[in-house]
Parts: sequence; C-alpha cells; structure tokens
Amino acid sequence: MYTVNWSNKAKKQLRKIDRKEQLTIIDAVDRLEDFPSVKNVISLTKHEYGYRMRVGNYRILFDADIAVRIIEIQQVKKRDGQTY
Repeated sequence: MYTVNWSNKAKKQLRKIDRKEQLTIIDAVDRLEDFPSVKNVISLTKHEYGYRMRVGNYRILFDADIAVRIIEIQQVKKRDGQTY
C-alpha cells in the first residue's frame, strides 16, 4: 500500500471546489493507495508531474515514489485548455 500526502497547494485548490465534488475527489485519491492498479491514471510525459488521475471534470496531478511507496498529490485542477 502507498501512503498519500497532499501538498499545501493541492489542499488549497481542493478547498475552493464545491463540497460534493471535494468528496468525490477525496474518495478517488484514497483509492491511490492501491497504485498502480487504479483506473483513470496515466503517466505523463514531458510534464512537471509524473501522473494524472481523471475524476469527472477535475484532474489530480501527482508524483509517485515507487521505491518508498509514497504518492504526493501536487495539484487539483478543473479540466480546461491549460490543465496540462
């Protein structure tokens, strides 16, 4: 199992989202403990962060340290033309 940590930036972005969608995002992030067998996760190339998870209209951008088994949530962004 992986440990999931939230960056301060991601926490701040999550607080600005509607409460119902916050709960959906938190439930999806909790499933990252079973990484890499989680749906809607792809590896990003030529990007600041290593992975992204799709949750409705939101994208969770995160890094995973396979050796230490830690996932660091970096950003939670609403999908638009500048999300990636």
